[in-house]
Amino acid sequence: MGRLIEVDHPLVLHKLAIIRNEKTGSKDFREVVEELSTLLAYEVTRELPVEDIDVQTPVSMAKCKTISGKKQAIVPILRAGLGMVDGMLKLNPAAKVGHIGLYRDEKTLKPVEYFCKLPNDIEERKVIVVDPMLATGGSAVDAITMLKKRGATSINFVCIVAAPEGIEHLRQVHPDVDIYVASIDEKLNEHGYIVPGLGDAGDRLFGTK
Repeated sequence: MGRLIEVDHPLVLHKLAIIRNEKTGSKDFREVVEELSTLLAYEVTRELPVEDIDVQTPVSMAKCKTISGKKQAIVPILRAGLGMVDGMLKLNPAAKVGHIGLYRDEKTLKPVEYFCKLPNDIEERKVIVVDPMLATGGSAVDAITMLKKRGATSINFVCIVAAPEGIEHLRQVHPDVDIYVASIDEKLNEHGYIVPGLGDAGDRLFGTK
């Protein structure tokens, strides 16, 4: 079973409080989501493989470490996942970025695919799927299914807020995927929204309703 990692760093908790606040406007919301994404990127890359190298300092040779092994890809689930990309790239500037477009049918609550564009060598990369919210889990499950069909084998999912129902759904369908989350919230309400959550992340990121 993949791991479930709830990142409870004080900076994460502080920034989470800011974006939960209904009075936080789109500009500040975007900035703090980006900052949170950078902090989460630090956690999801904690176990990247490294190799020994020699580096000449101004004083002498130093035994150092450098990242080795699989290259990385960051794949946001459109549209809200876009808000996490720049924060992730700050620590992973060489990563390629793919895009998966899914929207939730308001009646069935099921995701509908409308776009998928990935790096050609996706099967060779460590893939980090990002979406601020993991609610029912439908979009995350479908996005990861799409990635696996296209050859991806090393996949992590990173979100900011998750409902227990979404976590359970994702772990049942894709038990090999590690989940990184800033907060596991209480539940979903009757409309499929996370409680207490932070509202509609896409609308708050982009100033739409």
